[in-house]
Amino acid sequence: MSVTKGLFVTLEAQPGKESDVEEFLQAGRSLVGEEPATVAWFAVQLGPSTYAIVDFFPDDAGRTAHLQGKVGQALGERADELFAKAPDIQQLDVVASKLP
Repeated sequence: MSVTKGLFVTLEAQPGKESDVEEFLQAGRSLVGEEPATVAWFAVQLGPSTYAIVDFFPDDAGRTAHLQGKVGQALGERADELFAKAPDIQQLDVVASKLP
């Protein structure tokens, strides 16, 4: 399957909430497993309290479905509790890719 669209979401944990953010991200993995158009999904740590979600989709419809899906809803519901500022959601256009 090819991918043409993606998301890069930067998350800054509130002080002392780093382990809660990591648990939230680990739980998100099972939710995206239910999304057929989410081709690849990664939760990564960029720094001591900075995290990111990077995910990829075959098209705009897949990306939109993901944003409106369970992970997007959970992110919105828990943002004030977990994050020092609103998640920074950047939409990506894939120029080249390699998938298994």
